[in-house]
Amino acid sequence: MAEGAGEEKKKFSIWDLPDVPVGQLPPHLELQRSRVSCNKDAPIHTESIQYSGAYASMGIDNSSRLDRFSNNFRVEVVRLNEDDMEFDMIGIDAAIANSFRRILIAELPTMAIEKVLIANNTSIIQDEVLAHRLGLVPIRVDPRLFDYLSENDQPNEKNTVVFKLHVQCKRGSPRITVKSDALKWLPNGSELVKETRNATSDSSSKPETYTYFGCSQETIPEFVKNPIIPKYPDIIIAKLGPGQEIELEAHAVKGIGKTHAKWSPVATAWYRMLPEVVLLEDIEDDLAEELKSKCPVNVFDIEDLGKGRRRATVARPRACTLCRECIRGDDWEKRVALRRVKDHFIFTIESTGALPPEVLFTEAVKILEDKCERVITELS
Repeated sequence: MAEGAGEEKKKFSIWDLPDVPVGQLPPHLELQRSRVSCNKDAPIHTESIQYSGAYASMGIDNSSRLDRFSNNFRVEVVRLNEDDMEFDMIGIDAAIANSFRRILIAELPTMAIEKVLIANNTSIIQDEVLAHRLGLVPIRVDPRLFDYLSENDQPNEKNTVVFKLHVQCKRGSPRITVKSDALKWLPNGSELVKETRNATSDSSSKPETYTYFGCSQETIPEFVKNPIIPKYPDIIIAKLGPGQEIELEAHAVKGIGKTHAKWSPVATAWYRMLPEVVLLEDIEDDLAEELKSKCPVNVFDIEDLGKGRRRATVARPRACTLCRECIRGDDWEKRVALRRVKDHFIFTIESTGALPPEVLFTEAVKILEDKCERVITELS
């Protein structure tokens, strides 16, 4: 018997043990690769594994391949209205998602008031503060219809939009509030006459203004039915007391948020990884009620199993804010697992109103594409 047992021991080899199937990661490594695990103290496995040979010993190709990206990447729109949208970007790295966010905030052009010519301001607001407030008023106009105004260019109908503001509070009248709807579009350009030192100038000639419009902007087809106005008519610009007056011209030009925040087309653009809430065991009866009461955003629900039994279920995992209240306390980490999917991003865009949010995203894609083409051109 002893000899037979010895022969069996000799025949045993470590290579005969069941191993991980070639071309497939074991579950714990796949979890580390694709998920961020959120413990009650801190998240773990937050890094993105980019090295192509990280799993070469298991027959896994971890390199970034264009065909793999094309097959896996997709965009799913969840919510879309006039000013904001929420969509899922699936199958990308955080670096690409962040590229879209930065482009939306800093590199998409819009039109914003840059130059303010003040003819009269007797309000209590200083000229500089008034000009700053006007610059932050969103303007409803497509910036793709205009050119950038460089230092050597003359303001014309292709690169400048002119507004006029003239409000007066008469003596004996109550105080009035000046709002953004008081800005009136001047499609023919500036009406303020430049001061000239040449006293011998011909009085019959047309007075020189601060713009050089060759034609009226009203003749542009895009503006025939959609005149240029502030996006929101009720933005407070100033308040005037009896006898106070504001008269000015505001010139809007094309720019990007990298130069100044007033040109940023979004109020905010942000993303978060898709939450994943997993129940590691059946949570029933009183524990189920406790779990549901723990969550402040109502992620969990109670399922009636009949005969007085109740079981907790994950009803709204997308609403999870990762507050981790559900895993605080004794043994709750053994019952509930909180994770984030590393390649699934919930992206939100809130437009200031110059362009619809879906157009902002497509324009951001074009800008990123142009950047990639420039890199390829430089390297080739």
